[in-house]
Amino acid sequence: MLKSYWNRGVEALTLPSLLTLFLSAGFMAFVGWDHSHWWTNREDYGFGWLVPVFVLFIVHERRPDIIAAISTCGGSNSPRASGWQKWVLNLLVFGAMLGVALMFLLGAFYRAGAGPSYPGSLALAMGIGAIVLSLLFVNSPETENPARVGLLGDDRVKLTTLFLFPALVWLVSAPMVSVIENQLSLFLLNKVITVVFFTFDVLGLPLQREGNVLVLPPLADGGDNRVGVEQACSGIRSLTACLFAGSFLAAVFLDKLWKKIVLVVAAMAFAFLTNLIRSLFLTSWVYNYGHEAIEGTVHDVAGYSVLGLTVVGLLMMLPLFQFEWSNLNEEES
Repeated sequence: MLKSYWNRGVEALTLPSLLTLFLSAGFMAFVGWDHSHWWTNREDYGFGWLVPVFVLFIVHERRPDIIAAISTCGGSNSPRASGWQKWVLNLLVFGAMLGVALMFLLGAFYRAGAGPSYPGSLALAMGIGAIVLSLLFVNSPETENPARVGLLGDDRVKLTTLFLFPALVWLVSAPMVSVIENQLSLFLLNKVITVVFFTFDVLGLPLQREGNVLVLPPLADGGDNRVGVEQACSGIRSLTACLFAGSFLAAVFLDKLWKKIVLVVAAMAFAFLTNLIRSLFLTSWVYNYGHEAIEGTVHDVAGYSVLGLTVVGLLMMLPLFQFEWSNLNEEES
């Protein structure tokens, strides 16, 4: 059957569709080259080196579905949106092609003139998603005597959704604009310090807060014992890494869009929760052994455990999405 799908897919694959696939790969290679600067020089975006590998893996795993979608798209009576839904769909697609393509060009010119920069990389990441998806939609194989359906029933939409992860994951591996990143980091930082201070206060452990610094009881030798919660420890690093992990797991194991969205949201919630646990652990360690005790191995292991615990939590959630509630209802009846 796979060979039949392959033959029908190749027959349905028109020259514009084939060129679109090669062009999309070229766009992704260019964005990957730009982002590699941040993957190399910023520790919190080091996971970005996995992005091209995972994109290739997802495309390879979905190859039978892609071939089948291409074949169906070019077949006779392939469903197409009609009426006002057709106009809405075309407006979204061509609007994305025009608006975000200009953003991609702006990012490319910014990259050529100023070198690696946060705004330039973000513009490239946003641009590639809209460009790839819109090009795939526009250059999908045509059909004879199309069947009229709603917007989401359009075969071109179904084909395009197979490339959501490869096209949009670059947004996660790109640094956010400094203003947005700083504001988000400060917000998370304030929440972390507030929860840590409240927890120790409830437990009856003396603790004082001076801005981003937690003042603990002095050490046995009378030395000052303070722990500063830096912006890097606010959770912004774990948030981006866990968001990437959640997106990948959703793309591999889940089929419906709402399930993928729920898993990605769960990844962000896990990242925030595990980072709070990490901060509480490190503060407790400083409370007992002094601030120098968390430097090096303890701090790094606690940081990596955030991503590990998040992945484990997401993997434990996957069976819930695979559970067939309809079958349960039938058995009960």
